Amino acid sequence: MRKGEWPRFQARPYVCGAVGPFEQATLDLLARSGPAVQAVHTAPEAALLASAPLAPYATGARATAYAWGDRRPETGGEPRANAWLRVAETYETPGLVDEPDAVSLHTGGLGLVDVYYLQDGDAVYFSSLIEPLLALARRPYEVNWDAWAAILTLTYPLLEDTPYRQIRRLPGATALTWSRRERRLRVDRRAPRWVREEPVDRGVTAGDLVALLHDALKPYERVLVPVSGGYDSRLLASVAVARKMDVESWTTSPDDGLDNDIDFARYITRELGIPHRIMPQDPAAYPQEALWAARRLEFLTSHHAWYSPFAREVHGAGRALVDGLAGGPLMKNFLITADAVGAGTGASRREALLKALATGDAHIPVLGEAAAAFMGDRVRAAFTRATSMLHGHRAELPLSVLHTRTVRGIARSPVNLVGPEATPVFAFLHPEFFDAALSVPVVRKEGGKFYREVLRAANPRVAALPSTNTPLLPNRRVPLRSNGPVAREWNHRMLVRAARIPGLMSPQMLDAIAGGPDALTAFGSWNSRFWLRALVAFGAWLADYEDVLGDLTPPWPAP
Repeated sequence: MRKGEWPRFQARPYVCGAVGPFEQATLDLLARSGPAVQAVHTAPEAALLASAPLAPYATGARATAYAWGDRRPETGGEPRANAWLRVAETYETPGLVDEPDAVSLHTGGLGLVDVYYLQDGDAVYFSSLIEPLLALARRPYEVNWDAWAAILTLTYPLLEDTPYRQIRRLPGATALTWSRRERRLRVDRRAPRWVREEPVDRGVTAGDLVALLHDALKPYERVLVPVSGGYDSRLLASVAVARKMDVESWTTSPDDGLDNDIDFARYITRELGIPHRIMPQDPAAYPQEALWAARRLEFLTSHHAWYSPFAREVHGAGRALVDGLAGGPLMKNFLITADAVGAGTGASRREALLKALATGDAHIPVLGEAAAAFMGDRVRAAFTRATSMLHGHRAELPLSVLHTRTVRGIARSPVNLVGPEATPVFAFLHPEFFDAALSVPVVRKEGGKFYREVLRAANPRVAALPSTNTPLLPNRRVPLRSNGPVAREWNHRMLVRAARIPGLMSPQMLDAIAGGPDALTAFGSWNSRFWLRALVAFGAWLADYEDVLGDLTPPWPAP
């Protein structure tokens, strides 16, 4: 990361390489510009380098195939031609498949583990990180305003967008294939299993899902289950204990102005009889923590500043991290509103879902009128394209949340803050569990009723304990670290930088900035906080990259 340090790729390797008629000098520059790598696979028009030895999972006359996700296929045998999708959707891993007539670089089914690329003529250079590819890009770098429109309004980008025009992200279930026979590059986007095989109600019971979670955790022995006050973590902790695994649990404050997570986690871990550690956070360290997370995540989302000290401790824990990723959309209709469920047309259904996913109105208008209009139009068009293969699907709503918010925003904590140094375990994405949970109709999940059945099937005593998923519980309010005195001063400096973009901010927002750091105390509501954090992340990106960025004139009309 610029002005930072590389993640230590220990549990999952860093990779880079090239596909197509690449230049060796350019590949060498890419290799020098990121974490240290060594050659793994070299062939005409195909190169793969990695930070650790990486054995092929299949090799033979027909193909040699590599994968580098957190779950990898068993080695042995000769791969079937064009079999990359099976590996992608079964193991959620990217990889490289070199066949006699073609070489393919592919992502996982959802695309959790990032593959970034830069195209130079017919050659494609790729990397697990954005920053090394910037060494190959033309300077000054061109700002991708579509990416920032989504980051500011949704908290994460869509489609192939990164903050830079030349650097793109390969979407899930997609391959870039160089045909040696045809001498051309093609994009091969496939429908993964859960899209091809539309789910029907199989009468899955709560007990069935608990049994499938037991199966998903079978490969692991020593695990860390971060327990909050919600449903997902208590379910996973209950299953891990029932399996008699070596379990520890940690909890930290999510900086939401409440600390119910810490209070409720104590009850849960006490009932389960597992060691529990509270991870404290220092308000004075907030700017460093926020900047560490932003740089590690290459400024792709405004989430996860609160997770930084927790993630660094996980790096040294020596345990796989069991994470509840995807539990919300799969099990309790998270962000799926009644308006979306009851919409009469596909267009109105998508509009209702996008409204639920977007950051709502702050206490004052934040964006300038022209900027807001531009961003709304661009994000709406990108969201429609990003979910296009799901339109009309029986599970369109939960899958749309999974393929956008979950993958591009929420997954960054376990995948990119924890992931390279420790192994994240996504039990809810285990293929058998995923398919079974998806088959449960949305109407059965409304109000969390079905999820509570699952919790009772796993551990009725834990299911009965207070939960942050239950509304109208008494709250213990605590000061926001992200709006404390030290944070306000740093936030203000970043906002001043962001305010240099003409028309980005509304007159009311500019007045708030002119009021100095203490004026930011007004940004205490949920939506106001998210807008503030997104603009601060944009300002921090400008601070890091302003000297290598080109024209910063925005695409909306000047005020």
